Amino acid sequence: MGSLDTNPMSFSALPSDKAAFEPLNPEDVRAYLHKAVDFISDYYTNIESMPVLPNVKPGYLQDELSVSPPTYSAPFDVTMKELRTSVVPGMTHWASPNFFAFFPSTNSAAAIAGDLIASAMNTVGFTWQASPAATEMEVLALDWLAQLLRLPTTFMNRTSTGRGTGGGVILGTTSEAMLVTLVAARDAALRRSGSVGVSNISRLVVYAADQTHSTFFKACRLAGFDPANIRSIPTGPETNYGLDPAKLLEVMQADANAGLVPTYVCATVGTTSSNAVDPVGAVADVAAMFNAWVHVDAAYAGSACICPEFRHHLDGVERVDSISMSPHKWLLTCLDCTCLYVRDAHRLSDSLETNPEYLKNDATDSGEVTDLKDMQVGVGRRFRGLKLWMVMRTYGTAKLQEHIRSDVAMAKMFEDFVRADERFEVVVPRNFALVCFRIKASGAMTEEDANEANRVLMDNLNKTGKAYLAHTVVGDKFVLRFAVGSSLQEERHIRSAWDLIKKTTSSIMD
Repeated sequence: MGSLDTNPMSFSALPSDKAAFEPLNPEDVRAYLHKAVDFISDYYTNIESMPVLPNVKPGYLQDELSVSPPTYSAPFDVTMKELRTSVVPGMTHWASPNFFAFFPSTNSAAAIAGDLIASAMNTVGFTWQASPAATEMEVLALDWLAQLLRLPTTFMNRTSTGRGTGGGVILGTTSEAMLVTLVAARDAALRRSGSVGVSNISRLVVYAADQTHSTFFKACRLAGFDPANIRSIPTGPETNYGLDPAKLLEVMQADANAGLVPTYVCATVGTTSSNAVDPVGAVADVAAMFNAWVHVDAAYAGSACICPEFRHHLDGVERVDSISMSPHKWLLTCLDCTCLYVRDAHRLSDSLETNPEYLKNDATDSGEVTDLKDMQVGVGRRFRGLKLWMVMRTYGTAKLQEHIRSDVAMAKMFEDFVRADERFEVVVPRNFALVCFRIKASGAMTEEDANEANRVLMDNLNKTGKAYLAHTVVGDKFVLRFAVGSSLQEERHIRSAWDLIKKTTSSIMD
């Protein structure tokens, strides 16, 4: 056996005809990103002409692209070609001005730029020390947004007198906001009930209206609440499908009388199905009788509350424990960006804090900084605050309010179209930019017939590729949802959609 070569350089030396692998080669970064930006710009230029819903079958992409990863590299142009030819045709185009199905997923040039820069920096700001600017930027952006919403200073990280008792954190989704506040409320209720560990968890009860997003009930299960103790309180047209405080009091009092512990109430401002608004102040007053945590889910409609004419929907928020809203829905800030505010940040961090030796540092020990890892489920986190700050810094309050008001005006225009056509009805009041409407039962058409006609209308509309609508069920009625808010929508898109709806309705009713 020959002697081993002990020259350390020989093990890492590459053949002279093979360049070193440099995944962040500056020229590649510049070239790839230029191509990506050109793709994005072209995408927005042409998106209006693309079918909103794709015509593909499950598994289509594996038939078009290799099922195994490549061994060797390929030019970036090849990757971009496959993106254009295989991926884009399978996309549902949420950014299309003809997308009306769900609450919008808005975007803007400033948000895209912010997200791109944040991705390039790729910081993992779990503690203040891990990336001071990332934490400081998130705190600043959250406090700016709190001011736009006119939230009480008790929800802010910084006040005119220094660090506040409340605070905020940017999470991925409303589901996370609900989960972490449920955990904090759970722990507080267990302490209050004298529980040893979690021995009394089967006594804890949570409450929400039946219009509350389904993610709430999922989060309750994840937080360990007994499914039998999750109260879904019926709503009806008498309250425009908002939570009735009298019913809430009745249910909570019955639970308390039975020896259970009312723990958490979720109030919603702008429910998904019907855009209902729960009365925040009245709900908070009822919950206070039982020392229960109140969370306000304003994921969609919270953005509208930056306009003074909509702010009354948050009246009473000074008496709740937490509120969350998602700028990625309606405030021109791309996914993911859910802003959670709590009145007492320690109640959240006491339940979520982790303090391993390798994360200990002087800044944390000083008590002067916020370590955002202690306000979320995980430890690692993205630099989400940058895009939110860039949106507010670039466009300013006036432009953001103009954006909201324009969408609401277009929704009102569509609502007026519906009310003027005797074949249709508006099922629930339009509070913001969602119109819930349907072909109404009349003459020989029964409610069951009307439900089927609306189902057919939706399917036929969506098959055209010229519009995409979704449905819900309100009071046993099959209802179509027309959500205005895509960043590219203009009045002409609303008018075109209405013309298509009228034409399609005529074709199925004649």
